[in-house]
Amino acid sequence: MSLDSETSTAATSGRDWFFPSPSFFRSSSSQYGRRFYSNPKPSSSHPISNRPPAASASGIRHRRRVKFARNPTPAPTPAPTQELPQISDAKNASKNNLSFLSQFRCHLALATLTIAALLLLLLRNMHLQSQVKKLQGEILNLNLRLRAFHELDSMNITSSTLLDDHFSSENLRRNLSLFFSFTLLFIPIFIFKYIDYVSKSRFSENISEQVSLNKQIAYRVDVFLSVHPYAKPLVLLVATLLLILLGGLALFGVTTEDLAHCLWLSWTYVADSGNHASSQGSGPRLVAVSISFGGMLIFAMMLGLVSDAISEKFDSLRKGKSEVVEQNHTLILGWSDKLGSLLNQLAIANESLGGGTVVVMAERDKEEMELDIAKMEFDFKGTSVICRTGSPLILADLKKVSVSKARAIIVLAEDGNADQSDARALRTVLSLTGVKERLRGHIVVELSDLDNEVLVKLVGGDLVETVVAHDVIGRLMIQCARQPGLAQIWEDILGFENCEFYIKRWPQLDGMQFEDVLISFPAAIPCGIKAATYGGKIILNPDDSYVLQEGDEVLVIAEDDDTYAPASLPMVWKGSLPKDFVYPKSPERILFCGWRRDMEDMIMVLDASLAHGSELWMFNDVPEKEREKKLTEGSLDINRLENISLVNREGNAVIRRHLESLPLESFDSILILADESVEDSAIQADSRSLATLLLIRDIQARRLPYEAMASQAHGGSFSKGSWIGEMKQASDKSVIISEILDPRTKNLLSMSKISDYVLSNELVSMALAMVAEDRQINDVLEELFAEEGNEMHIRQADLYLREGEELSFYEIMLRARQRREIVIGYRSVNAERAVINPPAKTERRKWSLKDVFVVITEKE
Repeated sequence: MSLDSETSTAATSGRDWFFPSPSFFRSSSSQYGRRFYSNPKPSSSHPISNRPPAASASGIRHRRRVKFARNPTPAPTPAPTQELPQISDAKNASKNNLSFLSQFRCHLALATLTIAALLLLLLRNMHLQSQVKKLQGEILNLNLRLRAFHELDSMNITSSTLLDDHFSSENLRRNLSLFFSFTLLFIPIFIFKYIDYVSKSRFSENISEQVSLNKQIAYRVDVFLSVHPYAKPLVLLVATLLLILLGGLALFGVTTEDLAHCLWLSWTYVADSGNHASSQGSGPRLVAVSISFGGMLIFAMMLGLVSDAISEKFDSLRKGKSEVVEQNHTLILGWSDKLGSLLNQLAIANESLGGGTVVVMAERDKEEMELDIAKMEFDFKGTSVICRTGSPLILADLKKVSVSKARAIIVLAEDGNADQSDARALRTVLSLTGVKERLRGHIVVELSDLDNEVLVKLVGGDLVETVVAHDVIGRLMIQCARQPGLAQIWEDILGFENCEFYIKRWPQLDGMQFEDVLISFPAAIPCGIKAATYGGKIILNPDDSYVLQEGDEVLVIAEDDDTYAPASLPMVWKGSLPKDFVYPKSPERILFCGWRRDMEDMIMVLDASLAHGSELWMFNDVPEKEREKKLTEGSLDINRLENISLVNREGNAVIRRHLESLPLESFDSILILADESVEDSAIQADSRSLATLLLIRDIQARRLPYEAMASQAHGGSFSKGSWIGEMKQASDKSVIISEILDPRTKNLLSMSKISDYVLSNELVSMALAMVAEDRQINDVLEELFAEEGNEMHIRQADLYLREGEELSFYEIMLRARQRREIVIGYRSVNAERAVINPPAKTERRKWSLKDVFVVITEKE
């Protein structure tokens, strides 16, 4: 049977897996192919040449047979095709493990070489120590020979033995310290490498593992350094101490100095890298250079930390993030156009105290706020203004400005939508009432809509005083339109520059009637009583028969709270009134130019104060149907108006041809309102008001007849032919009140004298400052601006005196009490401004019937 047949038979019987694959035969034919040749070639180098001739001649007859097993093991069934991806993933994982294992082995080999180098260094150190000990022993033997006495000799021998033991133990300690220092130096490296190896192994074994161990440790370290404020300096301190300790131990191992001195040397190398220049020997120099490199790194990090800390501190100061440590200061929350006037009034109020502190917190950049305040053209009179960036809705920001220690907190209304501004003011009041520490001062809230006042007072309780700016200005404009010159008087009373309201108790006045109290203050004018029996209610303009009780306080108008005091009663002749004048009301025609949010409130005030048959003309660019809708939504029923009738005209108040369609020469009063569409911008609103004023005055001057203009010409700097002179003559025919928002516009109007004005923003700021200084004054202002109660009026002099009569101011005050009025000042016929709380009240003088007096009286 031939080999080919045996091979084919084995292939058919399933025994072909016993033989190598064909590729194996091809790759190894040079080694094993000669065994299967039928006629091998004789060769001297081949082992078959050593066989006997018979064997070589027989050839194939002596070939060895291979016997196979009868029951061979069946071949394994190949795995299904769906398991192939898992097998490939396992192979990849095993490959990754092998690569990680090889990297770890490389690191381990590197560490082993490093430790071997250290051991060589230790052996060299030990050799040097032995040489030193040998030299020291020789020196000791020479010293022993010089000893003459046996006792000393024996003692020296004992000392040498002890010295040898000491040297051996010292050498051991130094070697251990050197080995310990290098071990501590390399332990973190091994730990980090092991963590990296473990994290990579876990990631390769578990595909679902998304965060490795080294990333978790890095995250924890990051959290620790970012959360704790002193983490970075603490880590730097620990690193410095470790460097000093390791360096000291290393120096102790390579030098002959003691451990304390080595630690000190290590610190000097860390602190100053130039101190290692005096080191001797390769070992000490190597250690000293290593310590110096570590010291340079640590001091570079320390310099970076110090620089970052200083930068952060300056940034915090620049951005207004630092805490305000103040007491009894005035806190202003918010930013608006009224802030300049408010700061001016607070500075004037604090002047008598040598100055105060005002803290402003708003959601603006601190540098921008300080720059805007620096541009304000007034003297702060010793008052310091501190700005901080923050939100009044955040308690942390409120604590940053010492809100609980402030004597007054002013919440300014934002420019823009009234409802949104009042809603923000409400949230601010909620934040203030949520402060854990009780507030020392009261809260003054500026509101834009009267309807929201009840809700704010409900939330704030007794802590809150509200000033509804928009409604107050609207009513004040109506009063000034019907009584020219009243705006200037309100500026004098509300501002701190002249006279203002004060409330104080005077026990020496108890039991005295109010009629006598009126003439008891030479430097003040009493206006009311804060009655203790009525729960502290302020009674403005009380009866003459009211007797002051114990605990009552007197409301006066004075220049300052320390400039007045009661004196003895003067002798005053009361006299009698010339006659009881009752001025009958006559119908009036009033024009409104522009549209305000509180138009319905102004209409209701006019309807209550004007005579029957009066007309109110409304000229603006709001469509008539939309006007009726807005008035109805403001709870105004036009059909229920009793004394006035509405006349609607649509047009633009800054276009001349639109204004010429109106009978401008026939109106008794004209009110130029800051239009709702431009009230957010003070400059734009004032520009519109000025343009309307000039157009109206020019149209009036052209429509007046020449004879009337010539007969009404006044003397002064204006000639009859000049345009300002013509407008001034036209102003005598009708009163125009302009609502001014920017204080800088006031100078233009005061110089031209062609119109009266109401500086709305400044008046509101004055009221806020006054209520912030004394919250009791808010009750007085509310009554003076309310629809009922007392108000301020300008009266003609013929109501109280006769022509050429000489009277003192006290005598006029007592005569005015017969009409239930309190005279607080006067304005002479040739004077431009009124005098409030005049001095020398007992001095007699001649009065003119054209003079006017300012009084507080009940509303008509």
